[in-house]
Amino acid sequence: MNIILNSLQYTIPSIIVLITSYLIVKSFLDKEYQRQRHELHMNNNKLITPIRLQSYERMLMFLERISPYSLIPRVQSSGLSGKQFQTLLVQNVRSEFEHNLSQQIYISNETWDLVKIAKENLIKLINIAAGHINENATALDLSKVILDMYLKAENLPINIAIDSIKEEFKSIFLD
Repeated sequence: MNIILNSLQYTIPSIIVLITSYLIVKSFLDKEYQRQRHELHMNNNKLITPIRLQSYERMLMFLERISPYSLIPRVQSSGLSGKQFQTLLVQNVRSEFEHNLSQQIYISNETWDLVKIAKENLIKLINIAAGHINENATALDLSKVILDMYLKAENLPINIAIDSIKEEFKSIFLD
């Protein structure tokens, strides 16, 4: 019995010291881990913030470039038929979009969806306008129909997407 008590006399304090040491080391390691995570997060923000700013700029530029007021004069070429011009316009919109696909990483899903809707709506408008012209129509005839339909449209998806990008930008960087 005396051996057991002697043994407990040394074992219990050792166990208490071990548990205390474990808790102190664990607390230190947890704090160090949190500090490193915070430091990594801050460094990532320093790198990502300029990229996100550029992404918002690029998406605004994309939407402005596919606006019929910008797209038609940029793509216009003399001697094209209406159907050839339709194909060229649609190809140009899709090419611009594909060039900016990677920007979706940096903007919200809702805003990205609005950008896609704007692109698809414009392609649809171009195709509908092409359906309103006759086979012998020129690119100029198609341009007039597109611009006329665009002017008459309400709640233009391009403008809605631009407003969404501006609001998202303000909420992230200016508030």
